[in-house]
Amino acid sequence: MRVGLVFDIGGRGDKSFNDAAYRGLERAARELGVVAEYIEPGEGSDRESGLRLLAASGFDLVIGVGFIFSDDLYQIAKEYPHVHFACIDYAKFDAHGFVVPPENLVALKFREEEGSFLVGALAALMSKSHTVGFVGGMDIPLIHKFEAGYKAGVRQVCPNCRVLSGYAGVTADAFRNPAKGKELALAQYAGAADIIFPAAGSTGLGVFEAARQEHRLAIGVDSDQYAEAPGSILTSMTKQVDVSVFETVRALKERRFVGGVRTFGLKENGVDYVYDAHNRVLIPAGVRAQVEALRKKIIAGEIVVPDRESSHGG
Repeated sequence: MRVGLVFDIGGRGDKSFNDAAYRGLERAARELGVVAEYIEPGEGSDRESGLRLLAASGFDLVIGVGFIFSDDLYQIAKEYPHVHFACIDYAKFDAHGFVVPPENLVALKFREEEGSFLVGALAALMSKSHTVGFVGGMDIPLIHKFEAGYKAGVRQVCPNCRVLSGYAGVTADAFRNPAKGKELALAQYAGAADIIFPAAGSTGLGVFEAARQEHRLAIGVDSDQYAEAPGSILTSMTKQVDVSVFETVRALKERRFVGGVRTFGLKENGVDYVYDAHNRVLIPAGVRAQVEALRKKIIAGEIVVPDRESSHGG
């Protein structure tokens, strides 16, 4: 079985979203014996040509890593009905709303707001200044989900806490601009924030650099990013992109692939936050217990986490 994967903006080595997808397919190669191939596109048309190359070459499954592939995958899936496709963070909309993918395309979506809620609560409980920050990459609805969940988590445990927010830009380049990430973070630290959560791809690496420089804390995203700034990363909000990729490959190999939408939240172990030997020394047991109590309430439906803010038209 041949599986092809086309990376998102930032590419392999972003130590975040793309690397998580890579881990999932590498695991599938090891454990399921599939043949994996990767394409790292440049701009615009390179993404579409990469997808078409894999589909035309007879790959059994073609995966696009990121919402930016939604339109192209929707179209190509209809042109190649005998090839299976997957889109992480699929987000195709038209004048009537969300466009359901064709039956040979599975949309892998996440409740990022739920994981962000937990790290927001954690940040607020750990903050000494009662001010925390959020740095987004591209100013789009997907990243608004991270921001909305984070702010809701902060307010849940500290109604009087402030959340400073900033975005790196309005184009895809906003996900690969560490210098801009550092600039936004330094401004928020100067504004009294002592913990910042970036949802910004490799732009977030600039936030970590600012955290080290200012002797403050930051929160990683998508993958465990502790190694990027040891001692400065309070935790990471993990988005189990690797799990979604592996499970999609396995479903196809076991002949149970189903198109449509698959959503991964706290209940499905699709999002979480890191609590291990590194951050146990930073996070008191009492704080951990409060955050875990919130997890149970979200899974039970007692807390419904918002996925957008009114300031973004919600």
